[in-house]
Amino acid sequence: MTSDQPIHIGVLFSGTGRTAVTERSMLAATEFAIEEINASGGINGRELCPVIRDPMGDPAAYQQLAEGLVSEDKVRVILGCYTSSQRKAVLSVVDRQSALLCYAAQYEGFEYSENIVYFGAVPNQNSVFLARYLLKDPAPRLYIVGSDYVWPRESGRIMGDLIRSGGGEIVGETYLDDMATPIHFDALIRRIRKASPDIIFNNFVGEANRNFYEAYVGSGLDARRMMVASLTTSEADLRDIGASAAAGHITAASYFASQANVTNQSCLARFRTRRNEEPYANMCWDAAYTQAHVVAQAMRGGDPDNLGSIRSGILGASFDAPQGLVSLDALNAHCYVWPKVGVARDDGQFDIVAETNCAVRPDPYRTTYEFVGDAGVFSDTAPPSTPLPRISGLRQ
Repeated sequence: MTSDQPIHIGVLFSGTGRTAVTERSMLAATEFAIEEINASGGINGRELCPVIRDPMGDPAAYQQLAEGLVSEDKVRVILGCYTSSQRKAVLSVVDRQSALLCYAAQYEGFEYSENIVYFGAVPNQNSVFLARYLLKDPAPRLYIVGSDYVWPRESGRIMGDLIRSGGGEIVGETYLDDMATPIHFDALIRRIRKASPDIIFNNFVGEANRNFYEAYVGSGLDARRMMVASLTTSEADLRDIGASAAAGHITAASYFASQANVTNQSCLARFRTRRNEEPYANMCWDAAYTQAHVVAQAMRGGDPDNLGSIRSGILGASFDAPQGLVSLDALNAHCYVWPKVGVARDDGQFDIVAETNCAVRPDPYRTTYEFVGDAGVFSDTAPPSTPLPRISGLRQ
């Protein structure tokens, strides 16, 4: 039976709370994508209506609000979450209620459910690329820091394995809990200075990231003396931290707003025109925008009221995203992405200093990470159709 009724879709991003810095940009990208979808005819003439909830960064609230979206608002698809603890809280709901979560942030891998699709990078797409960049200098000494939950710890473990296998050294590793205060961050910086690494590998996000940089700058450090490398510090964080405080540090990401490709520049221009505001685009902004359009494509091509039809339409789909043409792996429900390394500028944007010449296949279930042999080749077995990333000017 056909219907002309609106299709409701859940949107679960925090506009307030400790992770709002990035999630506000994800919400704006999602709203913008839905506006574009409806302006182009909606879902075969039916309006796509977002049902927006603000969990304020609290994983328990994500779970409670997801329950309400599915049980009371009758949505079948939720676009949302930023951290792994938030995602895991919602995963228990969508698994039990047979709904679908689309997740737009990079994460540590090793998770599978028929009720979640992943649009962010996994370690073989970002950690490997960043480690290879850091190893362009012989035997770098790293200190690893982050918040005390699954993403920073697993990300730190993988980076440690990669750096050691490439001839580098891990001189320290510290994780702070969510209640850490500026006093704890000052103590952390003193510990780091005592260890005297070449590079700090930073996995803090949101308010904790701002606290880390305030302690770092307050101690007199800068990128020339001790560089900070990250998989999460994006344009949104630079705006929150203060761009001059983070200038010279590096981030590996699937997208930077400074990309010159036509699709990206056109998308940013449309955002400014439609919403009369700056997009503050970043890697999660790009993925949030992309996943909304991919879900709409799947709804248009099948039965928008049938979850199985929507999921089938998403897996294997492609989309010309701002980062580049991406597709969803039909076997593991993760996204091919375009890894890059950027150096932060004092205007809040990044100069891209390394990038792949192809989208990299997601391999979220890899158990070991190492470079092998004198040439520093990553021990992968990707088929010829999905070549390993190659970086201009770096050893392969």
